[in-house]
Amino acid sequence: MLLIGLDPSFAEHDPGPGHPERPARLDAAAAGVASAGIDDALVALAVRPASRAQITAVHDPEMVEHLVAASAAGGAAFDADTRSSAGSWEAARRAAGAGIAAADELAAGRAEAAFLALRPPGHHARPTTPMGFCLLNNVAITAEELTSRGERVAIVDIDAHHGNGTQEIFFARPDVLYASLHQWPFYPGTGAADEVGAGAGQGTTCNVPLPAGATGDVYLHAFERVLLPVIEHFAPTWMLVSLGFDAHRDDPLTDLGLSAADFALLVERLVALVPTGRRLAFLEGGYDLRALRDSVAATLPTLLGEPGAAAELPTSGGPGTRSVDAVARRWYRER
Repeated sequence: MLLIGLDPSFAEHDPGPGHPERPARLDAAAAGVASAGIDDALVALAVRPASRAQITAVHDPEMVEHLVAASAAGGAAFDADTRSSAGSWEAARRAAGAGIAAADELAAGRAEAAFLALRPPGHHARPTTPMGFCLLNNVAITAEELTSRGERVAIVDIDAHHGNGTQEIFFARPDVLYASLHQWPFYPGTGAADEVGAGAGQGTTCNVPLPAGATGDVYLHAFERVLLPVIEHFAPTWMLVSLGFDAHRDDPLTDLGLSAADFALLVERLVALVPTGRRLAFLEGGYDLRALRDSVAATLPTLLGEPGAAAELPTSGGPGTRSVDAVARRWYRER
C-alpha cells in the first residue's frame, strides 16, 4: 500500500499572484496520483501538524514565532522569492507534520511507502530563516524525528536546486546522509562537490553538481558511480527523497533535461536500497503543471517496487558525464 499525503490546508498557502509555487501545483500533483494506475494500492494519510518541539528541533524558536506572527497579520515577505499568507502557518505546520505521520504509519506496518504532496516545499528552509519558497524544512523535521528514535536516515535530493537548508541542518551529523544532484552553478549557490560535511559529519554530505542540459543517462551514471555506493556505505535504515520535479526539461525555472520516465528510473533505484516500509518521498519543486502531473504519475508505482508507465521516454545525450566522474574520483580517493 502507498500512503498519499494530500491535505486541503496545503492550498491555503498563497505566496501571491504570478508566483510559480502556486496552489495549482497541488491540483497537478493530485491529477498525477489519480492517473498513476495504482488506485487499489492508495491509502489516504491522515495528516497532522508537527508539534512546536518537533519543529524547533531543527528551526530556531524565534523563526517559528516570526512565521506565526506573519500569518496572523495576513502574510509577509521573507525575501524576494519567499512570502506567506494568512493560511501559510497552518499549511506549513501540517506539511511539516505529514512526514512524521507517514513514518509512524510505515513503522506500524500499515503501508510500504509514502508520497507527500506538500505545500509549501521545504528543502531551502534554513535553521533560522525561510528561503527559496520554503517556510519549514519538511524533510529535515522528519529526519530529525527518525534519528531521535535511533534510525540512520538517508536524504536524497533530486530537485534541480540544491537543498541548502537540509544540508546546513545536518552538515555535522553522522547519523543523516544528505546527497544531492542539482544544476550548477545555480540558485542558491551552494552544493559544490567539495561540500562533504564537517566534524563528526565528515563524509555524510555528498553533492553531485551537474551542468545545464544534463539528461537522464547522466543522472543514472551519477547514481551508479557516486550516489549508490555512498548510500550503501552509509547503510541507512530509512530513505527520504526530496522529490523535486523541476529538473524536468519543460520546467520554466531550470535548465536540466529530464523526462517523467527519468524520475521513475531514479526513484526505482533509490527505494531498492532500503526495505519496504521505510520509504518516503516529499514533493519539493516542479513548476510546469503538465510535467508535474506526468512525473508524479510515472514515479508513484516505483515507490512500491513496480515499474512506472511514463508518458515520455527516458532522455540521453546531455552533458555532465565528466562532472560526475570528477566527483567519483574525489569520493574514491577520500575513502
